Amino acid sequence: MNRGPEGRGFFMRNFTEITDQNFEDAALEMYRHQYANNEVYGQFCDLIKRTPETVNALKNIPFLPVELFKNHEVVTGVFSPEATFTSSTTTGGTPSRHMVKELAHYEKVYVEGFQREFGALENWTVLALLPSYLERSGSSLVVMAEGMIKRSAKKESGFYLYNHEELAQVLQNLQKQQRPTLLMGVTFGLLDFAESISAMDFPQLRVMETGGMKGRRKELIRAGVHALLKEKFPSSPIDSEYGMTELLSQAYLKDSGLFACPPWMRVYTRDIADPLGAPQQNGSRGALQIIDLANKDSCCFLAISDQGRVFENGTFEVYGRLDKSEIRGCNLMVSL
Repeated sequence: MNRGPEGRGFFMRNFTEITDQNFEDAALEMYRHQYANNEVYGQFCDLIKRTPETVNALKNIPFLPVELFKNHEVVTGVFSPEATFTSSTTTGGTPSRHMVKELAHYEKVYVEGFQREFGALENWTVLALLPSYLERSGSSLVVMAEGMIKRSAKKESGFYLYNHEELAQVLQNLQKQQRPTLLMGVTFGLLDFAESISAMDFPQLRVMETGGMKGRRKELIRAGVHALLKEKFPSSPIDSEYGMTELLSQAYLKDSGLFACPPWMRVYTRDIADPLGAPQQNGSRGALQIIDLANKDSCCFLAISDQGRVFENGTFEVYGRLDKSEIRGCNLMVSL
């Protein structure tokens, strides 16, 4: 399928040069390119009659239901992927699959995004507590953590599974040296670890939870998780990372504040009852929609299964999954 010229626009090559001033131009360029060269997205746009003849502003760009990554190859162009990222699932569920054309591009995305918020990775010791992710293949988070550990180049940097005693000893040594340290972990893993140690006064440490109990613990709101972690790390900022299999970019929440996106990514809400509603950044609660212009080889425009609130300055909160998210929007694609 090709609905028009492929194009080699500026923003497809230079996502890191996207700014508030040129974001809409970049989004429209990517929309036209992906409409023409992404079979799944192009057919979706045709079905809902949102074609380049009528889409002339960002507010008109349609968002593809993220569930389609479960049963379709959502790719722009023709290529052999260097990697396929897959989502975790409950028993019997169908995982999402994100075909990644070049791992070097993904590395550039997560490095640029992290360093904008936290500075050069070479200055950090990176400790990754990701048991559920390490126990399966295809995790984009594990690939990101591996790359961050490698760039850190500190002898203490590395993965920790369930070896809490070793991790505690490493943190105590780094605490004595007052070394800048990032402890990044899946939520249940961090809470399990926190329960196993005494409180640690370590202001050079940042604790970053990546979300999710993965069925291992009772679900808690983020404020509750951060409060529990703060009890054991009272002088450390408690941060969060927001990402997903279908996105190459990440948003970061620093010191229990609000999530913020890199310049090439934006989050919006829409009315939960209106799958084709216009994207909003007005503080209203709704279903989340994301533009990730780093997704040049898959789809940049995704309607996801979370709900939240997005403010006028683009920062946002996430409240959890939508009810019946598995069927949201997918009836539009029954003919594919």
